Amino acid sequence: MQRFTQLDVWQRSHALALVIYKLSTALPADERFGLISQLRRASVSVAANIAEGSKRRGKNEYARFLNIAEGSLAEVECLLFLSRDLKYLSPEQVIGSLQEASEIARMLNALRTKVEKG
Repeated sequence: MQRFTQLDVWQRSHALALVIYKLSTALPADERFGLISQLRRASVSVAANIAEGSKRRGKNEYARFLNIAEGSLAEVECLLFLSRDLKYLSPEQVIGSLQEASEIARMLNALRTKVEKG
């Protein structure tokens, strides 16, 4: 099994988390303990669960962590939509991250399916 840092899906998830951290600085300061914190935690959780799962024993555990990463990624998308709809971020600010999240979701699904099949 290759090291998690060599997985394209991990690299892209890590890069998305970096973008989310920068993007979240544009959110209102009074959202520091709400939306900002939750968005950052969810974005970090994607790459972290890919990494943690890759070190678990057995394909079922790995697949479970990949599924958790998928859930965290869906949370990121939801929070980006919310930030946009509350007009904290413009559609232009979130479109790239939403597109990347969609592609990462496709990649995670493919990897989880491959791991489950063994």
